[in-house]
Amino acid sequence: MQFFDFLLGRTSDQLNSNVEIYTWQTCPYCIRAKLLLRWKGVKFTDYKIDGDGAARVRMANRANGRRTVPQIFINDQHIGGCDELYALDREGKLDLMLSEEGKIGMREKE
Repeated sequence: MQFFDFLLGRTSDQLNSNVEIYTWQTCPYCIRAKLLLRWKGVKFTDYKIDGDGAARVRMANRANGRRTVPQIFINDQHIGGCDELYALDREGKLDLMLSEEGKIGMREKE
């Protein structure tokens, strides 16, 4: 991953966000979302909830009742699923959210 960071001009301080994703192992949307995060060099916590009803309830509680996977959180802010993640990327907002500046900006809004 360090090679890709160097190749893409990313520095480690750009990628210090706390990213969490709830997934199923065989879900194509989960795989696609993780692919984008990996491509950006983001380290994330992957909660695999296949067949775990209690974990799914915890996820739904955090995700405002949404029970589909993936459900993605950046710095404890619910982003949504794969489509929302890719939309943020297309709009140029994802990199800001993943950067240190994005973390500071989010704290100021709270």
